[in-house]
Amino acid sequence: MELGNISQPIYGPGPEAPGSSTPGLVGMVHGFLRLVQPNALPVVLGCLSLFLYQLLLYELGFLICMAIGLLFIVLVPLVGCCFCCCRC
Repeated sequence: MELGNISQPIYGPGPEAPGSSTPGLVGMVHGFLRLVQPNALPVVLGCLSLFLYQLLLYELGFLICMAIGLLFIVLVPLVGCCFCCCRC
């Protein structure tokens, strides 16, 4: 391992993402993340209420996904129970 000039380091390009054997799945995941969270993380401003509003907008996609997930967690067993108990 060569250290080179420590006082004047030369930086190369950053690390690259590793190649994937499933590029379709990787594309789907990145598309979902861009859909759910399209905005950048807000920076701290002087007004706390404005910052909290921007933070809620930033996390809105994840909050909606979480609400839909909780709805399915409650509704799927309930509908399954109704189908099993009330067979017509």
